[in-house]
Amino acid sequence: MARVAGVNIPDKKHVRIALTYIYGIGQSRALSLCQQARVEPGKRVEELSDAELERVRALITGADFSVEGDLRRENTMNIKRLQDLKCYRGQRHRRHLPVRGQRSKTNARTRKGPRRPVRR
Repeated sequence: MARVAGVNIPDKKHVRIALTYIYGIGQSRALSLCQQARVEPGKRVEELSDAELERVRALITGADFSVEGDLRRENTMNIKRLQDLKCYRGQRHRRHLPVRGQRSKTNARTRKGPRRPVRR
């Protein structure tokens, strides 16, 4: 398995698909990375030469966007900041309720978790 940005990407998949296993890289960014690194997007990871793999690694590490641990840390810090401000969105995050204005009287089961019986 090839290791890029601290993630083992699968050998048997096409490069454009395997790069999406890295947190912060979607399909469109993976395709643009392949074009910048001059790598055929339909080629499998195991077929890549060391030079091609190194070009992809260099593009990801030297890029102006964050991936993996940095991006995860940034997202959690943004949520923590909202909670510390005690703004409406922060309170919704703290209570594990929908944040973006969805109804929560019904629906919202994914966010709230399984139903709990009312104790009397």
